[in-house]
Amino acid sequence: MRFTVPGPRSLAGQLFAMQAVLIAVVVAGYALFTYVSDRSQAEEAATRQARAVARSVADSPSVLAATRTPDPTAELQPYALKVMRDTEVDFITIMDPRGIRWTHPDPRQIGQTFQGHTERALRGETFTETYTGTLGPSVRAVTPIQDGSRVVGLVSAGIRVEQITQRVQGQLTALLGVAAGALALGAIGTYVVNARLRRHTHGMNATELSRMHDYHQAALHAVREGLLMLDGQYRVALINDGGRELLGVAGDVVGRSVAELGLPAPLTGALLASEPRVDEVHLTASRVLVINTSPVSGGERRGTVVTLRDVTELQSLMGELDSERGFTQALRSQAHEAANRLHTVVSLIELGRAEEAVDFATAELELAQALTDQVVAAVSEPVLAALLLGKTAQANERGVELMVSQDSSLDDGLLPETLPARDLVTILGNLIDNAVDAAQGSARARVTVAAYTRDCGDAPELVLRVSDTGPGVDPEHAEAVFQRGFSTKPAGPGGRGLGLALVRQAAQRHEGTLTVAEADGGGAEFEVRLPLRESGAADAGVTSGVPVAGGTGGDA
Repeated sequence: MRFTVPGPRSLAGQLFAMQAVLIAVVVAGYALFTYVSDRSQAEEAATRQARAVARSVADSPSVLAATRTPDPTAELQPYALKVMRDTEVDFITIMDPRGIRWTHPDPRQIGQTFQGHTERALRGETFTETYTGTLGPSVRAVTPIQDGSRVVGLVSAGIRVEQITQRVQGQLTALLGVAAGALALGAIGTYVVNARLRRHTHGMNATELSRMHDYHQAALHAVREGLLMLDGQYRVALINDGGRELLGVAGDVVGRSVAELGLPAPLTGALLASEPRVDEVHLTASRVLVINTSPVSGGERRGTVVTLRDVTELQSLMGELDSERGFTQALRSQAHEAANRLHTVVSLIELGRAEEAVDFATAELELAQALTDQVVAAVSEPVLAALLLGKTAQANERGVELMVSQDSSLDDGLLPETLPARDLVTILGNLIDNAVDAAQGSARARVTVAAYTRDCGDAPELVLRVSDTGPGVDPEHAEAVFQRGFSTKPAGPGGRGLGLALVRQAAQRHEGTLTVAEADGGGAEFEVRLPLRESGAADAGVTSGVPVAGGTGGDA
């Protein structure tokens, strides 16, 4: 015969068993206390009753008169029996001072000696005691019958202990019935509560819940993606380490409203939205995040689960890839043009016109060298110079002339370490891409770039200005144009309206400003001013991990 060892009970089952035992112990303890208390009270009541009956009989004038007659039993026996029935005591014994009974419930005991103590009563005292007499154990009172100061007889009234026990047992039976009802009611209530708890815990026991909690905590701290859980009032219910890092929040934020976390307004609005959000791109001070939100439903709104992914590096790589694609297209076009020019030179040589071939080739080289010299003379910072040369070729391929203004002057080594070239590429590259898009198709399409430093108060600042000959920016959209997602052109596969948002993000990270105004010749003019600070005065929280320029939806 095989025996099956039961597995560990569920947490709800353990709680039900514990509560049932607790209720049973409480009820049993109360019943025992009540039994002892009621018995003590019953004995005290019986003692008071016997004492009162004995004193009443002893003080009766007819009893005193009967003690003076030759045969006291003839008068006192009927009287004692009548008082016994009226007062519900078990016996009333009247006796002479020697203890010889004049009355007794059992007539055969009349004339016999009283079984009990009478010494104190003979001294004129009334006392009570529990004694075993002819009727069994009883609680009795003994009091003297006095004629003046002389004791002429004694009265004893008593109630059997058996009668007291029967009274207590009746009360105990009623108490046990009430206790059983309370236990049954408590057990039913406990079962209902624990059945509800069993549904919430899915029948798992304490060990399984503890293990699940450990796995839950380990998973939260292990994943690099951010996880944020909000309750029905949009307060933070849970946030993991990745979420703290991506949102840039510190300290204990559990229990605080999302609106109190100091996040950018578009990101806060997305977290407070009631509808789900899927793969939305949002910017923080130093990151590009993709968020997904999903409401937790169960009859009523219980909260929201938010996942956060850091795509800063991915966005950077996409920008670099788009830039490389642009450069590749420019090189392909330049190679095509170079081939045409080379064929022209070869053809001129074949026709015997060598001098014209040399003049043609020299002119082309001087034109390319002049462009390079112009850019490098104005902006000798190598990364920005390379960016401007590449963007110039791209703009030319799109029919847009890109010029570097005469007031541009940016020497190599002038920029401090706190202003990395990568951030400048993000700012200037996106502004140029946006300007080329706007100027393309306009009459005499042109983009003008200015980059120089100027003194401003205690510290110099870097000025980057990009203007175009496009349609310009509607004054009503002067602020909205910097919001992520805003665009006046149809959205492409990667979305629109991210470039200017990235520019403002980089500018704000370096405590700079970004403004838009109408250019002198029409079109839009974007200007970025960045303070130039040395390393010692730099903000320790500045990072350069942001996307670079180049076709990353950098348009308005």
